[in-house]
Amino acid sequence: MRTGILSAGLAFLCWGLFPLYFHALNDVPAMQILANRMLWSLAFLLIVLALRRQWRWLSGVRQPRVFWSFVASALLLGTNWLLYIWAVNNGHVLDASLGYFITPLVNIMFGFFLLKERLRPFQWGVIGLAALGVAWLTWQSGNLPWIALFLAATFGAYGLLRKTAALGALEGLSFETMVLFPLAGAYLVWLTLHGENVFLNTASDSTRWLLLASGPITAIPLLLFASGARQIPLSILGLLQYLAPTIQFLLGVLLFKEAFTADRLVGFAMIWTALALFAGEGLLRRGQAQPAPKVS
Repeated sequence: MRTGILSAGLAFLCWGLFPLYFHALNDVPAMQILANRMLWSLAFLLIVLALRRQWRWLSGVRQPRVFWSFVASALLLGTNWLLYIWAVNNGHVLDASLGYFITPLVNIMFGFFLLKERLRPFQWGVIGLAALGVAWLTWQSGNLPWIALFLAATFGAYGLLRKTAALGALEGLSFETMVLFPLAGAYLVWLTLHGENVFLNTASDSTRWLLLASGPITAIPLLLFASGARQIPLSILGLLQYLAPTIQFLLGVLLFKEAFTADRLVGFAMIWTALALFAGEGLLRRGQAQPAPKVS
């Protein structure tokens, strides 16, 4: 249990600190960061697979259903990565953190509409409270918090596809990066031919090393998460997942000095309250469902 909590906690800690990494690459266009992330993630994952001699899963991706489901998940993942990188590098860390706060509630709605999962009245109330928070933020700013909603929707849809995927975390991410590699490779070749490839042309060795590090920075948290998820209850995992957006939120306010007015706090508070009620009710129901210890 302790090892599982440590592994999952480290994964969410890494994801929470991602804004620091992408902010250090602020001078690199978001599309180039994404392309390098795809390239070096694949290189790192291939090394891991080679060391573990873990290749048997490749035969399974020949099945059309498996292949196309991972093509879809790869495109969702790439879109989510691109928007997140753009958001961080354009002063929208708070909006990005809000997106990952909302994601669990988006997962509930996907479960209801697509997996035909039933919702209890209390859960409908929680979703309604979160929707009020989004509506408040929309009314105060005059615009939908489209960055948060799009991040939540793409990551929620990605999670839905991976929930029923035939491959594990390592194999799935490896195949997704294989799917994305031709797009990333072609884009980097085009940049090179036009003299615009930052990785090759930058005078800063630190920028080049940061781009190269995108491989392990992407893959290691996922491997930690996969290891931890197998060792701890879903209730604990569900609570730990809020660590990442909380850290991102604090970085946005305290380090990047993004505007966080009292009106905006009201909207965030509604969503935070909804999440707290949802998590608390889930823990309570799981506790009641566990059999009482026998008294000898």
